[in-house]
Amino acid sequence: MTDTAFALFLDFDGTLVEIAPRPDGVVVPPDLPAGLARLRGRLGGAMALVTGRPIATIDGFLAPERFDVAGLHGVEQRRDGRVAGGDPAAHPALRAGVETLQRAVADLDGVLIEDKGCSVAVHWRLASEADAVRAQSAAASVAGILGEAYRLQQGKAVAEILPASATKGHAIRAFLGEAPYAGRRAIFIGDDLTDEKAFVPVNEDGGITIRVGPGDTVARHRLADPAAVRALLMGWADGGTIDPESLPPA
Repeated sequence: MTDTAFALFLDFDGTLVEIAPRPDGVVVPPDLPAGLARLRGRLGGAMALVTGRPIATIDGFLAPERFDVAGLHGVEQRRDGRVAGGDPAAHPALRAGVETLQRAVADLDGVLIEDKGCSVAVHWRLASEADAVRAQSAAASVAGILGEAYRLQQGKAVAEILPASATKGHAIRAFLGEAPYAGRRAIFIGDDLTDEKAFVPVNEDGGITIRVGPGDTVARHRLADPAAVRALLMGWADGGTIDPESLPPA
């Protein structure tokens, strides 16, 4: 049975899976990809991941399944197998900025540079407080040099420099303009500052927003952690009533 009332949008890190100390250290429960595929089928295909990760990285974590994805906060998008955006060659200034950033943090223990091609993230979860401050300063400095075409996006122990036009909210609205998403009510589940910014337009458009974990939020509902998210989604995948309005208020 297909449920055509909703279009589901899911963040990845901190939402579907627990945040890891290193970006490549994420553990994906073995039954998650198949469960998401079942849920996608129930939704008639109207399910997408909306993430700061590149599409290729999401494919690796969720193999063998391949889902619709707005990667790099929407810089690249895949719908129904068609990929748009995501060419690093289109961002020569950013590529130069990545090199500058790498030199700036080279002597900082526990600071990781995640070069995503069309964006770059600086992680300091493993760093000392002093090195974390220096890493944040370096990211802000490079973002300032790049100017208005790029923006600095803060997250949980991470700062990312990405094209200014790329936001999760814009990506969700783009998906909702095409089949099978068009005409449905959006559900967006996320946990971080990037998701908070996307909650705003989803709320404005009459959608349903769900924050994962503690903290101030503009989302209407809340789930405790990624395990609770997975339990909810697997229940929906296996025939449970899709009634997000019944979730606990935020």
